[in-house]
Amino acid sequence: MLSIQARIDRAQRLVRMLEQDAPLLAIRVRELTAEHQHSAKSYAAELTATARAELAKLIQEESTWVSDDSVHAAD
Repeated sequence: MLSIQARIDRAQRLVRMLEQDAPLLAIRVRELTAEHQHSAKSYAAELTATARAELAKLIQEESTWVSDDSVHAAD
C-alpha cells in the first residue's frame, strides 16, 4: 500500500493535470455536437471535483495521523 504522502502527491498531480487540460479539452471537443461537448465537459468537471475531494480527504487524513503521532510522542 502506498504511503499517505505518496497518495497525496498522486492526487495533487491528477488535479493539476485536469486543471491544466481544461483549455485543451475545449479545443478537442469543439467539433462535436453541443450535447456531446456538454457531456465531455461535465464529465471532466465531475472528475476534477472528485479528485479535489479525494485530495482534501487525504490531506485531512494525513493531518489526523500527524496529530495522533504528536499525542503519542508526548506520552
